[in-house]
Amino acid sequence: MSDYGDFARFYNKFTSNVDYPARARYFDAVIQKYNPGAELLLDLACGTGTLSFEMEPFGYDIVAVDNSYEMLSVAMEKRAELESEVLFLCQEMSELDLFGTIDATVCALDSINHIIDEDEVKDVFRKVSLFSNRGAVFVFDVNTVYKHREVLGNNCFVYENGNTFCAWQNNLDKDGVTVDISLDFFDKTENDGLYCRYSTDFSEKAYEIDDLKAWLSEVGFTVKAVFDEDSFLPLRRDSQRAIIVAIKE
Repeated sequence: MSDYGDFARFYNKFTSNVDYPARARYFDAVIQKYNPGAELLLDLACGTGTLSFEMEPFGYDIVAVDNSYEMLSVAMEKRAELESEVLFLCQEMSELDLFGTIDATVCALDSINHIIDEDEVKDVFRKVSLFSNRGAVFVFDVNTVYKHREVLGNNCFVYENGNTFCAWQNNLDKDGVTVDISLDFFDKTENDGLYCRYSTDFSEKAYEIDDLKAWLSEVGFTVKAVFDEDSFLPLRRDSQRAIIVAIKE
C-alpha cells in the first residue's frame, strides 16, 4: 500500500472531477438491489471520507477505514464541519478489525488495485467476509487490465487546479498489469510566487476478473454481477473500471 502523506493535502483538489454524489447514489442503488434494508456500512479505504459523507444521508451507520493518518486527519476536519457521525478508524485493509459485523461494504476509486500482492488482496477479502453478516453485499471497483495497458501504460499527464500543478508519470512493468506511478505536486506559495514541490510514489496492479471471483468464492462470497463503471450494464472489452458485486452466503 502507498503512503499518501504528501498526497493527502492535494487529494480533494485533484479528485474534484469525481462526482461523489452520483457515486453515492449508485452504490446505494446497488446495496438496496442486493441487500435491501442494509443499515451498517463499511467504507473501506475511505481516503478523506468524501464518499462516506455522501452515503450518510441515505440512512446508513457508517464505519470508514483507511491506513493513512494524513487522509483521516482531513476526514476528521470535514466530519466536524458537517457534524457527521461517521466513525473513522486507521487500519490497513488486510488487518481490518471491527467491533461487530456489517451489512454492506463499499471500496471505491481502485483501492484494491493499490494492493500489488495477490495474497494481501485475499487477506482483504477474508477480513471483509469475517465481519460481514450473512447476506451482506460487498461492492467495489477495480481498474481493468485494459486500462492499465492501454490508458495508463507508460503515459504522462499534467493537471492544473488553481495554484497547484500535478505532473503524473507512469511506468508499465514487464508483467503488463502493474503500473508504477509518480506524482509531483507544485504548489504556489502565497508571498513570493515560488512553488513548493511535493512528491509521492506508488504502484497499482490490475487483476483478472476471474481471479477476483475465485478469491471471493474462497472466503464465502458469491459474485452476483460485474458491471461497467457506475452502471448496471455488462462489462465491455474496453471498460476501464469494473464494478464487482458479491454477497456473503
